Amino acid sequence: MLHLSIREIQKQLSTQNIHVTNVLKQTLRRIEHIKDLNAFVTVRNEDEILKDVEENDKNKNVPLRGVTVAVKDNFCLLNTKTSCGSKMLDNFIAPYTATVVDRSIRAGGLVVGKTNLDEFAMGSGTIDSYSGPCRNIWRSGISYKLLDKNESLPESWSVAGGSSGGTAVAVAAGAATVGLGSDTGGSVRIPAAWCGIPSLKPSYGLLSRHGLIPLVNSLDVPGLMARNVEDLQVYFEILQGKDEFDSTSVDYKCDDSVDFGKIKLGVPSEYFCEGMSHECINVVSETCNLFSDHGVSVTSVSLPNTDLAVPCYSVLNPCEVASNMARYDGVQFGLPGEDLSFTEAMAASSRSAGFNDVVRGRILAGNYFLLRRHYEEYYLQALKIRRMVQNDFVNVFKDVDFLLTPVTLSDAPSYDDFIKKDNRTQTAKQDHCTQPVNLAGLPAVTIPVDLSTNSLPLSVQLIGPYGSDKKLLKIAKWIEDKISFPTLVIS
Repeated sequence: MLHLSIREIQKQLSTQNIHVTNVLKQTLRRIEHIKDLNAFVTVRNEDEILKDVEENDKNKNVPLRGVTVAVKDNFCLLNTKTSCGSKMLDNFIAPYTATVVDRSIRAGGLVVGKTNLDEFAMGSGTIDSYSGPCRNIWRSGISYKLLDKNESLPESWSVAGGSSGGTAVAVAAGAATVGLGSDTGGSVRIPAAWCGIPSLKPSYGLLSRHGLIPLVNSLDVPGLMARNVEDLQVYFEILQGKDEFDSTSVDYKCDDSVDFGKIKLGVPSEYFCEGMSHECINVVSETCNLFSDHGVSVTSVSLPNTDLAVPCYSVLNPCEVASNMARYDGVQFGLPGEDLSFTEAMAASSRSAGFNDVVRGRILAGNYFLLRRHYEEYYLQALKIRRMVQNDFVNVFKDVDFLLTPVTLSDAPSYDDFIKKDNRTQTAKQDHCTQPVNLAGLPAVTIPVDLSTNSLPLSVQLIGPYGSDKKLLKIAKWIEDKISFPTLVIS
């Protein structure tokens, strides 16, 4: 049952070949089976899950009936620990449920657990979590099967990508049919690409951020992952829509009409950066050939300010982080400080014990950039660059309909290689092809298309104008049907 799509699950349930509890029991066994991958921070028990969907199960027509959902541990879920992968929130039990999680449950979804992430979603590998690093299910030599019960982990394993690596691994491994992550600069698309599953980073505002613990409010969006594009289409349809609890959400009707005979596809030259592997370049070239062979116009285009996106993000991100993290003082939220001599000392001791070096570093950098004497030099300049990046997309979409780019610079690196560079360096390096999309608030879809010489997934990214989310998914479905990417065997 674990390999079934949403449509197949619904069909099996309607014909009474399976029951919701059968799906749930088998999924919980799978989660236990892959626990060495450290994809989940919290696994909910069967009674909790069934209680959530008890009313919905009576309605046989709910679209996610019997569909398991993995939720990144920075989305709130009522009466469930929401840690953000940090010791700071190790004692936080959410008093409410995030809108996208609530809509999943109301549609009949079975939220099986909260998944691992880089602490407070700051990272590209899911290796900086308080719960320990998350391991990619794909690895050389055993790519097409899950670990046997008595099989030990290889000494060198591939990273899952971050910061939503836990969700990506859970979905790829069959421990959930669909998954929720958050994407600030590539945090859904990178792990999806390295774990060999499709993903959607929606247009800013189309999915509610209410209940998503913020990292960078102006960039964060809930992102979706699934094992096939059709499931992404179904899940996106359920979750989108304006939310009264989120002032940034919009009521936008997405059009899904695509005339493949008239599509103009652009390939931005700036996305092929220094350090990108020949294999990542080749899969884009091969996908271009696929489009060309079917009558789609493919042309080279330019987004001249692409190289400025990472330094721009590196200022805006810590500035908003510094603001958002101010609430964690050990009194309102977070780990109580041990030094009670005065207020500042209590907050300092709380943050010293509760945050890792990455989080503390971004808070310090953000406060530095926001100092009165630095505000114009850094923050305002970054805002101007952000507008330049946005204008690049506005201009290029006058000439082409969609963009095709790489997602990552290579296939999933080994953990040993990944940790040779610090978090800041890895984020700046790995997010080259993904960060500009967040700065512009545009939608992007990733789709796995081939395997590397290491038998690891290689993906491409489709970018469209604001609100073209459904069109991108339709094109991604076309690619998926044409290439037949070799997915993991889930039994």
